[in-house]
Amino acid sequence: MADSRSPDDLITRDQRRVWHPYAPPSASPLFEIVEAQGVRLRLADGRELVDGMSSWWACIHGYRHPHIEAAVRDQLERMPHVMFGGLTHEPAVSLCERLVAMAPAGLERVFLSDSGSVAVEVAIKLALQYWLSLGRPEKKRLLTVRGGYHGDTFATMAICDPVNGMHDYFGEILPRHLFAERPACRFEEPFEERHIAEIADLLANHCHEVAAVILEPIVQGAGGMWFYAPGYLKRLRELCDEFDVPLIFDEIATGFGRSGRLFAAEHAGVAPDLLCVGKALTGGTLSLAATLANARICDAIAGGSPGALMHGPTFMGNPLACAAACASLDILEAEPWQARVAHIEARLREALMGCRALPGVSDVRVLGAIGVVELEEPVDMSLVQPAFVERGAWVRPFGRLVYTMPPYVIDDEDLAIVTGAICSVLEEVVC
Repeated sequence: MADSRSPDDLITRDQRRVWHPYAPPSASPLFEIVEAQGVRLRLADGRELVDGMSSWWACIHGYRHPHIEAAVRDQLERMPHVMFGGLTHEPAVSLCERLVAMAPAGLERVFLSDSGSVAVEVAIKLALQYWLSLGRPEKKRLLTVRGGYHGDTFATMAICDPVNGMHDYFGEILPRHLFAERPACRFEEPFEERHIAEIADLLANHCHEVAAVILEPIVQGAGGMWFYAPGYLKRLRELCDEFDVPLIFDEIATGFGRSGRLFAAEHAGVAPDLLCVGKALTGGTLSLAATLANARICDAIAGGSPGALMHGPTFMGNPLACAAACASLDILEAEPWQARVAHIEARLREALMGCRALPGVSDVRVLGAIGVVELEEPVDMSLVQPAFVERGAWVRPFGRLVYTMPPYVIDDEDLAIVTGAICSVLEEVVC
C-alpha cells in the first residue's frame, strides 16, 4: 500500500531531520503523541495507550501531577535558571538536604547534574580524583559485574556489559576495566560465598589498581533486567572495606521506590561510598540527576590538589528541575507508594507468570513495580511495537526482554491492559 502521508506530516518531518535513541537516522515505526495525562498517552489519531514504561522508568507519579506542575509554575515565575557557580538558591539547597536525609546512612554531600549518565561519570571522576588526591595515581581501573548498564557516555559505556551490552561495538576504543560474572543468586534465593568468589578474587589480585567497584544494587536494568540476592551486596560491602576500595551504587533506575524500597540498597541494609540517582528524581518532569558522596571521599578531595571536583555542568542545579524534584519527593512522603508498589508486584506476578509456558520464553521475573519476560531470541521491533499499540499499551521491549515498569499510580484496570498486551503479543506475534 502506498504511503498516504503528506510531506508536512509530523512523522515524515521527523524521519527527515530527527535522530532518535538507539535507532538509525530515520526511525520506524514512530507514533505521534499529542498529550499525556495520568498513566495514558494520547496519539494524534485519537487512540489512547496505557504507559507501561513510565517513560523509561521516570514518571513514577504519572503525567501532569498537579503538585509537581504547581511547583514548576511557581518557580518559573521567579527564576527558571541561574548558573550554579558562585550562586545558590533555595530549590537546590532544599533538594540536597532532603536527598541526604533519605539516602542510605553516611552520604552527606550532593553534586547535581543533568542526566543519569553524567551522574555516573561524576561518581567515576570522584573515585579517580579521590585516589589522585591521596597520591595513588595507579588506582585508575574500575571493577564491576557483567550484565550492567550505566549510561551511554564514554566513561559509562566502558563499565557496561562488554559482550552482550549495547556498546560492544566500541570495545576496542574504551578503557579496559575488570568484569566479574553477574551475581548468579536470584533475589529470592539464599546468597552463598561461591556467588561472589570471582569478584572477591579480582579485588584481592587487583586492589592495587582498582579505583572503585560499581554496580546496580539488586536490580540490573537495561543490561539484563536481572534481580539478585541482597546478601551479595552485604558481602561486597565487606570486601570493599577489607581491600579499601570505594563502592559506587548506580540507583538511576531503582531509586525512589521502584524495587519496593526507597533505594534498592535498603534490601541489603548497606550504604555505598557514592550513590547515583536520576530518572524518577523529578517524577519524570524535567531532567535532573545527582551523585551523593560520603565524608571519606569529600575530605580526601578537599585536602588534595586542586582541592575541588573538576566538573561543572552548565545547567547544574537548574531551579525548575530542583523544584520539580522537591515536589516529587513531597508526593513520595505523602502518598502510600510502598503499598501501591507491593500491589503492582502482586498483580504482575499473577498476570505474567503464565508466560513461562509459552515457547521461546526462558524466564519470567517480578520485583516491585518491575515485570520481565525474557525470551530466547530478540524481538522484531517492527512487528512488536505496532502490536502493542494496537492493544492499547505502550510497552517498548529491547533485545530479548519484554518488560514493564508502570507508574505507581496505575490502577488494576489499566495494569491489566498492559499485562494483557504483553501476554497476547508474546503468544500471537512473538512465540
